[in-house]
Amino acid sequence: MNDGEESCDMEAGSEPRPRSASAYLNPRYWDDRFASEEHYEWFKDYSQFRHLLHPLLNPALSVLEVGCGNSRLCEDLFKDGVTDITCIDLSSVAVERMRKRLFDQDVHGIKVLQADMLDLPFSSECFDLVIEKGTMDVLFVDSGDPWNPHPATVEKVMKMLEGVYKVLKPEGTFVSISFGQPHFRRPLFEAPAFTWSVEWDTFGDGFHYFFYTLKKGRRSSNSDGHQNKSFSIPSISLLHEELENEDYIFRTTIDEPEI
Repeated sequence: MNDGEESCDMEAGSEPRPRSASAYLNPRYWDDRFASEEHYEWFKDYSQFRHLLHPLLNPALSVLEVGCGNSRLCEDLFKDGVTDITCIDLSSVAVERMRKRLFDQDVHGIKVLQADMLDLPFSSECFDLVIEKGTMDVLFVDSGDPWNPHPATVEKVMKMLEGVYKVLKPEGTFVSISFGQPHFRRPLFEAPAFTWSVEWDTFGDGFHYFFYTLKKGRRSSNSDGHQNKSFSIPSISLLHEELENEDYIFRTTIDEPEI
């Protein structure tokens, strides 16, 4: 999209809404949106997946949140005892507004930086836990066939994963919260460049969200990576509140091929 083109539509008294999913790839869309939107939680808030994330936490962890936007996940982690938290976002507007929000709440110690997830500005092996919630899914909005995504999409996703892998400490953990179903994500997560185990769980009522846990320094102990649980893709049943949010834009419901 050229700079002269509009990235979104504006309604009086509301945040910008994208004209198409591809607008999510335009940094200007996010600046416009964060300038007017106070808070939005992609893929549910912490309370919905705390039972999956909390067992991975302890007060000594150094945590990186990739693509923080205007989420309140960092405050929730802080309340759960994690104090060494770094949040990054590509949008300078999101960063400045989050810094102000944390200051107004008298929350100190959470670092909020403007940074590109495809070029993480950190040294090797400096975080115990890296979390992304819906951020990687943005890279797939114009990926084409989910079974055979465009090479440009794969290149960006791999660049992101390589950066995450680099900044994770030995035996560190990467948590990815996504709509991406395992048969689409596993080929990327399990690329030869990475030595980490890949496991997943699910949460959500109407939508089916995937909670991936990748632990550096080991490979999955079983062939399906799903902690020996049976897995099927449910038919989608949208709740009223979910029809009114944007999560459905990232939903891809395609049955696995028969083997």
